[in-house]
Amino acid sequence: MTERRLSVEMLRAAMAKAREKLDAAQRDLDGGFAGEASSRAYYGVFHALRAVLASRGLAFSSHAQTIGAFNREFVKSSLFPADTTRKLQRLFEDRQMADYDWAASVDAATASDDVSDARLIIEACERYLAENVKGYK
Repeated sequence: MTERRLSVEMLRAAMAKAREKLDAAQRDLDGGFAGEASSRAYYGVFHALRAVLASRGLAFSSHAQTIGAFNREFVKSSLFPADTTRKLQRLFEDRQMADYDWAASVDAATASDDVSDARLIIEACERYLAENVKGYK
């Protein structure tokens, strides 16, 4: 873990990257590319989580550390809904399957759930930053 607060401009850039990945996920889903949609949905959320953690000066070197820290700092403290942990775990697992599992693939219904949940989490991260970071709005 490193500790370094990012500027408001950098937090905005991270959230722009999150929205870009979410938009790509929706395009992939609409185009019939379920695995790509799940992967992009996960990465959108990952960028949003990193921005929220960075707003507290926290940064981590791995996906597992980032997700774990977000759950510890924001979900367990009830700043984000309890079901966020389950959604994050599923998004991570679906991205792993989509990107690395040759024997399995993400179906359209799963990808649709991933994109929907990613949208909810990214929007919640945006709200958190707007309400808790001076100058973010």
